[in-house]
Amino acid sequence: MKFRKQLQHVPAALAAAAVLAGCGGGGGAAAPGNAPGTLVLSPQSQSLLALDAANLPDYTPQLPPHYAGAAENTPPGAVGSPVVAALGRVLFHDRQLSVNGAVSCASCHKQTEDFGDGRRFSTGFDGGLTTAHAMRLANIRFFQPGTMFWDKRAPSLEAQASLPIQHPVEMGFDAAHGGMPALVQKLQAVPYYADLFTGAFGDPAVTEERMQQALSQFMRAMVSTNSRWDDAFAQVFDPTLPDKGVNKPLPGFTEEENRGRALFMASRAEGGQACAACHQPPSFALGNSGSNGLDAGEARRFKSASLKNVARSSAFMHDGRFSTLEDVVEHYSTGVQDGPGLDGRLKGADGQPLRPSFSPQDKAALVAFLRTLSDPVLAADPRFASPFRADAVPSVAAR
Repeated sequence: MKFRKQLQHVPAALAAAAVLAGCGGGGGAAAPGNAPGTLVLSPQSQSLLALDAANLPDYTPQLPPHYAGAAENTPPGAVGSPVVAALGRVLFHDRQLSVNGAVSCASCHKQTEDFGDGRRFSTGFDGGLTTAHAMRLANIRFFQPGTMFWDKRAPSLEAQASLPIQHPVEMGFDAAHGGMPALVQKLQAVPYYADLFTGAFGDPAVTEERMQQALSQFMRAMVSTNSRWDDAFAQVFDPTLPDKGVNKPLPGFTEEENRGRALFMASRAEGGQACAACHQPPSFALGNSGSNGLDAGEARRFKSASLKNVARSSAFMHDGRFSTLEDVVEHYSTGVQDGPGLDGRLKGADGQPLRPSFSPQDKAALVAFLRTLSDPVLAADPRFASPFRADAVPSVAAR
């Protein structure tokens, strides 16, 4: 169904503030030239944002010891800043980043759905549907550089951060709608962005690079470390071992869950299925994977997304074609198709696709293990909730 485009209904407080900002009055933003790191919110901004400028949360992930050494994609020399992260949080949740005010980043990456989308395809600014399933963002800081998006087309998280804004279906600021310059002009008239950019960078200039930096810092804070697997593995983690202890039975796991863990972690020579070769603990993500054989003849090479919270999803694979974990396991059991992009780890010694035909017991064990990767803490962390006051969020007419 094609939906009619509706224009954003901006609340009176925001409309008035924008007028005052345009006239240079109304107590506007913090003065240009302030030292970065100090956030001062004008009365207009305070009426719209539920941020305590003097007590911003710390967005530096507190990683447990078993995450030590996990490769990250944070640029060298990058310094975390609560104000930059707060700016990223506002940008992430603000529907003004779409051309008609209909959707935000959070519309397709919902915190309550582990920063993913329960639907197979997401709805864009004008009612159109995306052609790829919205990937969960947990542990995105551990995705290898050069592997952003399912098809790895973005070289960094910074580059990825602003591309959905410019997509003709997702958020609509494509060339036909003025591109990023049109969005920059739009945001420069919003008083809380003058405050936030000044606090983050020392002056109120809105630029794509600054937006990318803020969004990336906010997303890199979305780290999942509170699953049952994390709790159990922390008890057996041994940095002196070559495998750090990932092949040890885990305390508190059922026999079936430990069987699934062994199948997932161990190599085929050791009686496992080597799933961890492409979904490496502790992040359960990898970047250098190829096609996973969903379609015969596939030449594209896809990223192996993090499996944290995978059991809380309802659509799986880059196109969301599977609706259950059982479907996913069955694919790797009997459904892998050949193609020029097929990952070599899914091929046998003869070069043909592996279809090991798991027993019913092993299928159930693998699903049971995947459920131990669920982390309910991230989905309820207040640091990632909408920063807008409930009575001030710009509304959109029903479509």
